[in-house]
Amino acid sequence: MHAEAETYSGSMDDYAEHKANSPIDPGHVILDDVHAYLGRFVAYPSLHSQIAHALWIMHTHLMPAWDTTPRIAFLSAEPGSGKSRALEVMEPLVPRPVEAVNVSPAYLFRKVGDEQGTPTILLDEVDTVFGPKARENEELRGLLNAGYRKHSSAGRCVVRGKEVFTEELPAYCAVALAGLGDLPDTILTRSVIVRMRRRAPSEHIEPYRRRTMLPTAENLYARMAAWAELIVDTITDEWPEMPEGIRDRDADVWESLLAVADAAGGKWPEAARVAAVSHVTEAKGSTPSLGVLLLADLRQVFGELTGMSTSEILRSLHEIHDSPWNDLKGKPLDDRGLSRRLKPYGVTRTTIRIGETTVKGYRREDLWDAWERYLSPPPNTSVTKETSETQSPVVTGVTHVTDLQQAKRDHVTHESDNGVVAI
Repeated sequence: MHAEAETYSGSMDDYAEHKANSPIDPGHVILDDVHAYLGRFVAYPSLHSQIAHALWIMHTHLMPAWDTTPRIAFLSAEPGSGKSRALEVMEPLVPRPVEAVNVSPAYLFRKVGDEQGTPTILLDEVDTVFGPKARENEELRGLLNAGYRKHSSAGRCVVRGKEVFTEELPAYCAVALAGLGDLPDTILTRSVIVRMRRRAPSEHIEPYRRRTMLPTAENLYARMAAWAELIVDTITDEWPEMPEGIRDRDADVWESLLAVADAAGGKWPEAARVAAVSHVTEAKGSTPSLGVLLLADLRQVFGELTGMSTSEILRSLHEIHDSPWNDLKGKPLDDRGLSRRLKPYGVTRTTIRIGETTVKGYRREDLWDAWERYLSPPPNTSVTKETSETQSPVVTGVTHVTDLQQAKRDHVTHESDNGVVAI
């Protein structure tokens, strides 16, 4: 039985009449079916990633409504982790897909500006574009960065005969990427990141054959397109409420996905926010820059002290297990290196008093602003968790979260015997 019929409260005769009078399925039913379809062929690292993928696909049908369009990036440490499969499965579900591997910037510029409509670019093997020779692909990186915002364009010079003309090419479009390793920070911060892994022996998916699955995919596409046309005018003026801790660039990334979830209804608004918190938390926990790592280690060694001498700071940093401060290009961090690395954060060495003596060092009050701006707050040990019972085919028992650290601690995903996924 269809998911909507399972949750319909009336009789089956009333349900048949309800369907006859409602040719366009409710948004939550469509998203439920897209979510289930994706899960048949892709082994996601978490339920949150599967939810984000379904929402991202739906957002591509509503491109005129958004100010920004997040990229979705399927990345992995090793080949054979399902990245390309994620792109293959979504290809018949998104508007005007362009499958791109080792494409030239000129090709993509012209494709984005196609008069037939904004494409959805599916860029595979992106590690060949943004690898060690990333500087050779500045034009493509610029397109991907600029195309994140509506009304963005890229200026080009065109030679016609002996004359050189300038032209502005549209850059705004939805982009999904897949590749090994990582991406430049300028793209990572504009993306929903899905860290794919090789399937464990206990994880089972169906083999994907496009020719046999195309009718099902086309049906999903038609339903998404019809629903998008119905709601595009109303969703344009909506601003979704963000979970606590998601702001600035993170809010730009999740705005359209949360707006889709709110318009769909059902359990999707809450499930989308849990997914957003989970992904943002994971991104914040990724490998920080050396400067941010230094700030974090300084907060650790300072503890509650109001000031420390430079020599004491260096000794404490060198004693941190697995820290890089003992071996920076073959040499330990010294006072000059410490001063140079802290200067960009507005922190300078000064004369401080320790006991009866004065020494050169750093004050807690001078570091406080950098800690507050670049580091997450210390973990809150209190846990508040609420659960609810539901019949949703997507999510049950959604956890209410109050901050990013709590979300990371609290969320565990599993599947129940009846196929209902719980968070």
